[in-house]
Amino acid sequence: MPELPEVETIVRGLNSVVGARIERIDVFDQRLHLPKSKIAGRTIERIERRGKYIVINLAEGGSLIVHLRMSGRLALTRSSVEEKHTRFILYLDDGGEIYFINPRRLGTAEYSRNGFPHKLGLEPLSDEFSAQSLHEITSGSRAPIKPLLMDQKKIAGLGNIYSSEALWRVKIDPRRIAKTISDDEARKLHRAIQSVLREAIDSAGTTFGYTVSDYKDAYGDYGKFQQMLAVYGREGEECPRCGEGIARIKQAGRSTYFCPGCQE
Repeated sequence: MPELPEVETIVRGLNSVVGARIERIDVFDQRLHLPKSKIAGRTIERIERRGKYIVINLAEGGSLIVHLRMSGRLALTRSSVEEKHTRFILYLDDGGEIYFINPRRLGTAEYSRNGFPHKLGLEPLSDEFSAQSLHEITSGSRAPIKPLLMDQKKIAGLGNIYSSEALWRVKIDPRRIAKTISDDEARKLHRAIQSVLREAIDSAGTTFGYTVSDYKDAYGDYGKFQQMLAVYGREGEECPRCGEGIARIKQAGRSTYFCPGCQE
């Protein structure tokens, strides 16, 4: 967390500052090696999402690239509690500020002169991500389907929450070997992935708590999709479809939630 819907929500909030000029940048975390001279004085030309990355494209080339990891966020407002967790500030010519709030210091920020430097898989809400392309990804892998869906070099932006939810929607056990997924199941899974991501974006993402480390959007508002989760974070509760108790297992070091009663 944050995953694609949370990052997309933040990006949409940040788009209000596109066109502003960065007057200066203050960096408070010595582990962030940002070239201030290449960022200050530049105009924000475009802000976009690539997978789970936020890319602030600057006029005349170059970009500031941020990955939020577990608890980071880019914000246009901050609370007094968040001040000590602020790792850099962009001061804008319109009087606004962009804060990189990173309580656990797991988030990253980098400057790239020549485009986006990371290799990512297909964007799950793009035209390139089709039922056929998903089936090609699954049919060539002996990995369990859930960790495969979270492989950022295969599918960019899909994480723990929404892969669990998508698999529940199509009744696929997250432990299933990917190559056993049929063509018909791949079509249904493709629809489920896209629908759950779009619904989560419409709900401004998922927030589980109210600490400084929990997700908020660029304006400090919490997400609402947690109210619609079927399995994620609901261990021991009844499956909303069949009534069986939701189970939690570990896969690739992460918690996976599913219903052993109706996911096969």
